[in-house]
Amino acid sequence: MGSMFDGVNVQKTAYQGTARGDFAMSLLVLSAAVMKADGKVVRAELDFVKSFFIKQFGLEETGKLLPLLKEILKQEINIQDVSIQIGQYMDYSSRLQLIHYLFGIASADGQYHPSEVEIIEIISRLMGIHKSEFASIKAMFVKDIFSAYNILEITPDATDEEIKKAYRRLAIQYHPDKVAHLGEDIRKSATEKFQKLNAAYEEIKKQRGIK
Repeated sequence: MGSMFDGVNVQKTAYQGTARGDFAMSLLVLSAAVMKADGKVVRAELDFVKSFFIKQFGLEETGKLLPLLKEILKQEINIQDVSIQIGQYMDYSSRLQLIHYLFGIASADGQYHPSEVEIIEIISRLMGIHKSEFASIKAMFVKDIFSAYNILEITPDATDEEIKKAYRRLAIQYHPDKVAHLGEDIRKSATEKFQKLNAAYEEIKKQRGIK
């Protein structure tokens, strides 16, 4: 995620202080909100966030930011203003990757608590992520019998032609080249999502016998 910051179009009137520092604070607030959503903070979550911030901001800056995270975790967190602000100044592809990152925190301990998924959904909505696209990302992490259909943003009663059309649309939208300018780490993440999209399509084709 080393270049996600490049996807933020920051205006001085919207952020006080340095743009990079305020974006880091916004990420800390959203990270803390997900980490404490289930009522406990585990080491695996801290390690996941630390790894992300090292890639994003570097080792030295991360050393300054992590103590702030621990302080934020002790406080009541209002995610509304931060989420709306990120939604205004971060490009859409980067916001989608941010939702992936938050699900990564939620899954760091090997399980998804409903309250974690709920808070990510609220953040997603406040950031302006389309409901169907949130469901698609969620389905890549939280599995159920409809996951493959959710990834393609369709329902099980869709026709074969609708399934093909949905796949073609998403294959274009989520192609890794769309976020290549954001750096290799984000491109890698997008590639993984693209592979999950292909896997979901292949699963449905196999179930239905679609050629």
